[in-house]
Amino acid sequence: MEKQMLLGKVAIVTGASYGIGQAIAELFAEEGAKIVMTARGKEKLDEAVNKIKAKGHKAIGIVADVGSLEDCKKVFDTTIKEFGDLDILVNNAGLGEQFVIEETEDDWMKYILNINVGGVIRYTREALKYFLPKNDGVIINVSSVNGSRPVCGATYTASKGAVHNVTKNIAIRLAGTNIRCNAIAPGATETPAAELNMAGKQPGGSKMYQLYGAKYYNTELPSTLPIDQAYACLYLASKMGRMVKGQVLQVCNGAFL
Repeated sequence: MEKQMLLGKVAIVTGASYGIGQAIAELFAEEGAKIVMTARGKEKLDEAVNKIKAKGHKAIGIVADVGSLEDCKKVFDTTIKEFGDLDILVNNAGLGEQFVIEETEDDWMKYILNINVGGVIRYTREALKYFLPKNDGVIINVSSVNGSRPVCGATYTASKGAVHNVTKNIAIRLAGTNIRCNAIAPGATETPAAELNMAGKQPGGSKMYQLYGAKYYNTELPSTLPIDQAYACLYLASKMGRMVKGQVLQVCNGAFL
């Protein structure tokens, strides 16, 4: 058996009850990490956690909203209490939306930005309380091709552009340390959220997708799978990515080049 690349590590994966987050949690567990999974819905979260535990791996689930500071503190306190340390943070949780700019309301804008950007900043800030004293740790932000190719909702694309930028900002802050921060930028990936998007069932409907999104997606190239995004995260989390800092790795099968 090959040596597990994350053996003995403790990882938090937010938004881990399905899709890309679940794939990351499962792969990291297979590679030897102890996994802390968060999500807002308890039922699906429990199912995802039990699936990992059924294979003999260590995992716990914490019902939490990344938009909540109280929930954030609960996640980290529980992680340390359960596993004694933290080595990897994957900021995956986020919300998609398709509201065109003229239909974007302030309350909605603040809601999305608080989750998609605020969650990244909030959880990273908390993780650094453990990473900085030991001068070691990995932060991976799950962004989107929309961070540089803004074809979805106005607030969503703004949030992912911000995630691209804050990833580099965090990496600059941590220059000279053994703590690294990077991001992946998934293209079209076969997830429940993507299915809603293509069906025009995301908040905001299908106007943006019909106008621009479909034109940018090359339908001759198959979508990526959640595991493809998880593989990219494993590269960044393991020693394979030990010299990679402040980068946004686009995983889109060439569809968004």
